[in-house]
Amino acid sequence: MKTHRAQSATSLPKAPREDADGRFAKYMLMMGIRIACFIAMAVVTPYGWYTFVFAAGAIFLPYVAVIVANVGQDAAETKAINPERALEAPRPAPVAPSSPDAPLVIRIAETPRIDPPRDGRS
Repeated sequence: MKTHRAQSATSLPKAPREDADGRFAKYMLMMGIRIACFIAMAVVTPYGWYTFVFAAGAIFLPYVAVIVANVGQDAAETKAINPERALEAPRPAPVAPSSPDAPLVIRIAETPRIDPPRDGRS
């Protein structure tokens, strides 16, 4: 006997709008970190090795942010699961054996109905 799993909608990919919103949020977060690097580079004194770390963040974060923002849904491939029937279809009722003199084929013939004209003439 075959067991059935419940049909799942979680295998569907994200909606394009949700994907774009998520990528935009990542981009804006990285740009916020870049601004913080600029401010820290100018404000934190005395200058030392960490100043170069802040400068590297301010210089290279835009490139990284664009790469991360452009990696959309294509990178994480989701495989849609083929939906299955949750319930088995009932089996047809067994047909009682017909008697030998019963007709095997029933034919129904219909003739088209012809309506009289509606303008009062016959």
